[in-house]
Amino acid sequence: MPANPFLRLLRVLAGAGRDDLRSQIQYLKAENEVLRSKIKGPVRVTTKERFRLVRLARPLGAALRMVVSIAQPETVMRWIREADRKRPKKRPGVRRAGRPRTPEDVRRVVLRIAKETGWGYTRILGELKKLHIKVCRSTVVNILREAGLPTAPQRGERTWEEFVASHAKTLWACDFVQQRVLTLRGFRDAFLLVFVNVATRRAVATTSTEHPDAAWVAEQVAKFKAASGTRGTSGRWGTWGTACRVLTRDRDQKFGKAFDGALRAEGITPVRLPHCAPNLNAHVERFIQTLQNECLDRFIVCGREHLDHLITEFIEHYNVERPHSALGHRPPAGRAPSPLRHAGRDGPIRCRTRLGGVLRHYYRMAA
Repeated sequence: MPANPFLRLLRVLAGAGRDDLRSQIQYLKAENEVLRSKIKGPVRVTTKERFRLVRLARPLGAALRMVVSIAQPETVMRWIREADRKRPKKRPGVRRAGRPRTPEDVRRVVLRIAKETGWGYTRILGELKKLHIKVCRSTVVNILREAGLPTAPQRGERTWEEFVASHAKTLWACDFVQQRVLTLRGFRDAFLLVFVNVATRRAVATTSTEHPDAAWVAEQVAKFKAASGTRGTSGRWGTWGTACRVLTRDRDQKFGKAFDGALRAEGITPVRLPHCAPNLNAHVERFIQTLQNECLDRFIVCGREHLDHLITEFIEHYNVERPHSALGHRPPAGRAPSPLRHAGRDGPIRCRTRLGGVLRHYYRMAA
């Protein structure tokens, strides 16, 4: 007895890859068009055959026009609309048989905890019981699986993104700024240290020096610690400080062991970054680029005193006046200066300039 050709086709399709399936479907479509051309007149289908075609055509969507050949695409689409109208509608107040679906608010809580913590279903179940949410273990597992989340806890070493996110409020990054300054002896290189808080983007900077030896670098730690842990109104070291617990730095030889020792003495944990990894110190690198583009590149810096003045003005502008997209277009200080604070939305617009108009801040005066 000859083998059933339909079964033979199913075996071929089941063992084919995606590219093979595409080629086979193209061939079958061409073969179907050839067979259709041999038939005289329209093809008549029974109610059962039409139901089968509708069931297979409904998921195709717009691709239906490229596939159908037994009738016009508009005809098959009309069949689908007629079948949808005849489908029995669910009567209000009648509950379908089976277990009811988990309430949506419970699902949101489960997914929120899973995404924020990476916990497994057992730990999540315990948190739900603390919140007086009664669900069973299998419900939590099913919610996680439907969302494509792991049901087991995340173990192993943490990623750099997780480390930064967990320490952001007390995590600072530092780096050197090198600037050519004009002196009586010609051009010289001046150096200063800048520190940026990862969460708030607040910045502080040291005074400059032409000789950033280990003793000078270590001396800046105590000043930075005092500035980052206070909430003053203004000053050379910046404003509205945030206490530092972890400080990242690159492997610049100017830091040295004395710098790390001074940090530990102040209760700050130094984190030395790998070689050639500027993206791990991206916040302070971006701040230095902003400092160069918006301030230092616009001046011929005449001596260290001039450089210190430029840095002081820019730090004050950066922390108090300059909006940041990562902070919802607010300055790192959190609130705008007092002229804007009570002005509302109707006061006249004014402009405050620094450094001869290089730095500008627009605000509204109180009406």
